[in-house]
Amino acid sequence: MVFLPSVLAFATTAISLASAHPHLAPGDPELLKRQEFQQKARRSLGDCQAELSKRGGVYERGIARRAALAAQAREARALRRDAPYLKRDLGDVLNTDHHSNLTGVTNSTDAATLFSGNSSCVLGPETTQGPYYVNGEYVRWDIREDQAGVDLYTDIQLIDVNTCEPAAGIYVDFWHANATGVYSGVVAGGNGNSADESNLDKTWLRGLQATDDEGVAQWLSIFPGHYTSRATHVHILAHQNGTFFDNGTFVSDEVSHVGQIFYDQALITEVELTEPYVSNTQKLTTNEDDGILSQEAEEGIDPVVEYVYLGEDVSDGLMTWVALGIDTTVFYEVRAAATLTEDGGVANPNSGGGGGGPPPSGSGSASGAPPSASPSA
Repeated sequence: MVFLPSVLAFATTAISLASAHPHLAPGDPELLKRQEFQQKARRSLGDCQAELSKRGGVYERGIARRAALAAQAREARALRRDAPYLKRDLGDVLNTDHHSNLTGVTNSTDAATLFSGNSSCVLGPETTQGPYYVNGEYVRWDIREDQAGVDLYTDIQLIDVNTCEPAAGIYVDFWHANATGVYSGVVAGGNGNSADESNLDKTWLRGLQATDDEGVAQWLSIFPGHYTSRATHVHILAHQNGTFFDNGTFVSDEVSHVGQIFYDQALITEVELTEPYVSNTQKLTTNEDDGILSQEAEEGIDPVVEYVYLGEDVSDGLMTWVALGIDTTVFYEVRAAATLTEDGGVANPNSGGGGGGPPPSGSGSASGAPPSASPSA
């Protein structure tokens, strides 16, 4: 919880929300800013790939890092470290029935074959941050708390589009809904039990990590659940020049990237057959029908993560990775739905409640004990 006077709780993020399926009028400043970034991103894509390759070591270290994280995850789950990985390769962002084209994987398959690639989302899009962003969350690696689901290990690398260098020292906010489509930290109609005021103080499935010298941040979470009108996704914000508090929380009013990452539809379908996801009664929106994902695909960007199974099936956990581009010279306005303070969560009455799609309408529980005050990053 952030030690902020209540009068400043809302001032740290004076932000405007875009709509979930943005339909901004031609000439709208936010639309122009987004279009400018997309054009710059597309121009820079080839240059950055070539530059990173010339420098050498960036991709190679990425392969080794992902392989090491997967091995550590297997060890933590008492899975065989020498078992072959099962990988799916993304062929088409909106292909809802694609299969792996990688065959003959064995326990001797080189890590470069399994963990190479940064997807085509090397230079990522700017999208809405959604209606349930909470400012001042904990800096920590494990954000699961008491939430049940398929364990999800995520490796995100940020690349500065201006320099083609890894973006180090960036605090990345990472949050998503639980297995039944409910967000912690926000009390709102449709977000689980709207009469449960205690959810305002919950922090599960939210957390920040600072990128290292390679521009990398990692988390242990669960695979996100779905809610009505949106495909399964995770929200990401990239912060600069914020304040890290002694109790392990972080606050910043500078946002250099607002984005969302998505998952292969075949993977979503498999996860949704397991508990507690199968108990989610909300309508499932596929990738093909998601407005934000469709918009990004039309702009030539693939925001779907690459992944491998840690064991023989999805219940043994997943390792995912993606690279995203940010422009560290620009800053975006975002509005927090709430702020986590020393006295607990404080709702922002001016948050607007828009962006990211209609609020989830599931009946999933909104429970979870607050984490320790010490950072676990």
